[in-house]
Amino acid sequence: MGSTLILKVRTCLKPFFHQGSSAFLTIKNPLVVTPTARFLCTRNTSPNPAARDTNRRNSRQTSGHGGGKHGTIGWAEKELWDGAVEGRGNSFYPRSVFTAGTAKRTAEMLRRKESVALEDEEQDEEESARKGSGKLQPPDRPLSAAEWREMKESLRNLNNFDIKMMIALFSSEAELDIAKSLLTFVAMETGTLSYKLLLKYLTLCVKGGHDAEVFDVYDIMRGSFSSLDTGASTLFIKAFSRTARWREAVDMLHEIKRVFTPSSRNYGDVITAAILNGDTTTAWALYDELIEKGQSPHQDTWEALFTRVTKSKEEEQEGDGAEVMSDSEHQERLLGILLYMRNNQIYPEQNLANSIKTWFESHTEQKWTGSWTKATPKGVCRCCGKQLESIQLTDEEYQQLKDRVMSDVIQGRDVFNKTTPEELERFKAFVKRKPAFDVVVDGLNVANVNNNKSKLSETLLAVVSELQHQGLNVLVLGRKHMLRPSKSWNTHHMKLIQQKAHCFFTENISEDDPFLLYASLHSGNHCRFVSRDLMRDHKACMSDGATRRLFFKWQRGHQLVVHGYVTAGRRVRFQVRTEGREGMRGEAGETY
Repeated sequence: MGSTLILKVRTCLKPFFHQGSSAFLTIKNPLVVTPTARFLCTRNTSPNPAARDTNRRNSRQTSGHGGGKHGTIGWAEKELWDGAVEGRGNSFYPRSVFTAGTAKRTAEMLRRKESVALEDEEQDEEESARKGSGKLQPPDRPLSAAEWREMKESLRNLNNFDIKMMIALFSSEAELDIAKSLLTFVAMETGTLSYKLLLKYLTLCVKGGHDAEVFDVYDIMRGSFSSLDTGASTLFIKAFSRTARWREAVDMLHEIKRVFTPSSRNYGDVITAAILNGDTTTAWALYDELIEKGQSPHQDTWEALFTRVTKSKEEEQEGDGAEVMSDSEHQERLLGILLYMRNNQIYPEQNLANSIKTWFESHTEQKWTGSWTKATPKGVCRCCGKQLESIQLTDEEYQQLKDRVMSDVIQGRDVFNKTTPEELERFKAFVKRKPAFDVVVDGLNVANVNNNKSKLSETLLAVVSELQHQGLNVLVLGRKHMLRPSKSWNTHHMKLIQQKAHCFFTENISEDDPFLLYASLHSGNHCRFVSRDLMRDHKACMSDGATRRLFFKWQRGHQLVVHGYVTAGRRVRFQVRTEGREGMRGEAGETY
């Protein structure tokens, strides 16, 4: 940070003591794509299929952060943490509720929101500082202490001037020397540098790639504060991981595990560092730990694993003790990643897809070639001419899924936390009396699609009317409070809905999902359902990965989502998964 400033800071701190097309790649097993989806077709032209037979045992299934005493991650740290400065690759898949991994990403987002909500007070302060910083015009050169004092006085001694100014410097991507001069002023003015101010400065240093400054800040903060919060730890791990001191990032990761669960970003930074420095054993050990904790790796972590740096024997002997995994074992682990992506319905983004393509083609003895291609409407790869697997379930798969949903969800241990035995039996008898339904509508979910509480019944009526107009036998699931006249639920609208569709209204405390799943599956493989619900909880209830995959395929082939704004008198449009095909095949029947 500059020797003069460091001396001043350390002296002052002595009294202190923190939409496009889908891209995908999988192995042996298929992934869902739209008929027009673009994908990478990797073809193996080796004449010896047996040479390609690899043990794929490493297919693993998966289905927060704690905070230090100094609070949650601030605006700038959060932006950096979430990848604003990491140059992520572009995604080929459309931003749709049907996009693979949407449910998992939504769940992770909700967990992050819940964590942040626990510390609203500090977030309010952070937001206040952020808004205040928008009014500040940062200087375009380093200022002396007197000049900083004059600026502060011109702003009527603005509260948290130092924090707001540092935020303004970060936002404007100001020169580091300007931020240093601000720290010098604060240290001379107050005799101390607060944790928050150092954290903002640290964020600026990490974003700007000023690693030497990061090392200085690390020494100051570790020597002055009893603990570091999530934001500081994350920033230090990120910065150290990209330098020759990357092994210290490994130690930091192990240290913070005693206080809170590291994020997948924390793990990813260290895994990438280990791979780039040739320590594949450490990288895979941390990767296994990440998966065991039920977290999903970031795609750039996978990209690093596929672009492993290979060292010569001389470099290995002169190395820093890095443990190198054999090529065959590393290859087996990479194939395990492809199975993980397949089993968890994750599509690679552009950068990762290119890395996978390059990795396949690097095995010159196996003669793999990769090319971007498209599938025909009938699900035939335009590159290799192979038929891709249909998204639709076979009769056998449908029956298997139906039995499992009935046992794991409808008759599961917690089902009566969502309804009562009497209500469930009453519903079963109701469904048995009715002809098979073509569409089951989640009434409350659909009614709220416009986010207009005064037009809930009008919205639901418009959707039901559209389905009836198509000649479909419709079941609407709702709750009894929808039948009581109110501003949201118009009596006339509800009577019309009951004329156009079969209706079943549960108790107000009941949940709709078990009823929706039961009616849809009981009606047969042709029956679809309308809901924005991604069914995360129900997928989690499935007893094994194979069943979860069948559930996902069934959901994608049978779920309709209201598309756009619903207006009375206008046609209602639905976002629907068409007869897509899955997978990627190569010659000689090999599929990748």
